[in-house]
Amino acid sequence: MSQGQWYPPEWPDRIRALAAGELTAVAPRRAATVMLLRDSGGKGGALGGPVVHMLRRRTSMAFAGGAYAYPGGGVDPRDDDRLIGWAGPPLEQWAARLGVATVSEAQAVVCAAVRETFEEAGVLLAGPTAGTVVGDTTGEDWEADREALVARELSFAEFLDRRGLVLRSDLLGAWARWITPEFEPRRYDTWFFVAALPEGQRTRDVSTEADRTVWIAPAEAARGYDRGELLMMPPTVTTLRALAPYRTAAEALGAADGQDMTPVLAQARLEGGELVLSWPGHDEFTKHVPAAGPGGGGA
Repeated sequence: MSQGQWYPPEWPDRIRALAAGELTAVAPRRAATVMLLRDSGGKGGALGGPVVHMLRRRTSMAFAGGAYAYPGGGVDPRDDDRLIGWAGPPLEQWAARLGVATVSEAQAVVCAAVRETFEEAGVLLAGPTAGTVVGDTTGEDWEADREALVARELSFAEFLDRRGLVLRSDLLGAWARWITPEFEPRRYDTWFFVAALPEGQRTRDVSTEADRTVWIAPAEAARGYDRGELLMMPPTVTTLRALAPYRTAAEALGAADGQDMTPVLAQARLEGGELVLSWPGHDEFTKHVPAAGPGGGGA
């Protein structure tokens, strides 16, 4: 069993409590994360294919501390309170692709993906027109707006309006959807997107939630997980493995429409003397935990 999987020691006790009806699952919060890719002829590119931008979450973080992940975060309630400047597929098409009931929900999820990428990596998937993208977001005025977004002093809609920008939803591809297990105290319904780094922009190490950022080939990152060197959650590992075959960022983005968006939700069941934790369709993450005795668990 891989040693890099994020597996908190409190999971066994919480799984037992859920199975016994002693734990009530909390409702998951909507969230989005972006696998930001760029082509590279350097070390990462030499392994074949593009490299992906990853953050290592600070160990002090309540959720997935120490784990490598992509830029992302929760939906801001203001992400769907009014229509914004929009380019790309219509919201009705996005709602169908994301599996949500309304266009406002679709806008909220896509807005969260674009906003969080700007907040955590300084990269903005927006432009003055439907066919353009901002070329540089490194100035002091951009940084002031980014910090205001992080502090929730400025909504993303207000930010776009002030700048005269439209969100470029066509630069994103929906890739996967994972829902935090029911026994977790903090739960997220997370949509994973893929995007290519816009020409002229560069990532910046600005996230207050991360202590390290890297550009790394997906296959190399997955091997780091397999060796127990990089800590990751199941959806991160799965999406890295899925990205590995693509030769360019554009090729990966073009493949997004063919990805299965069926939500993946972990299941916990009692089986003999064990609690079995599994993610449907992803057998490599199956865990067998003693049904009695002290909690805890490594990978």
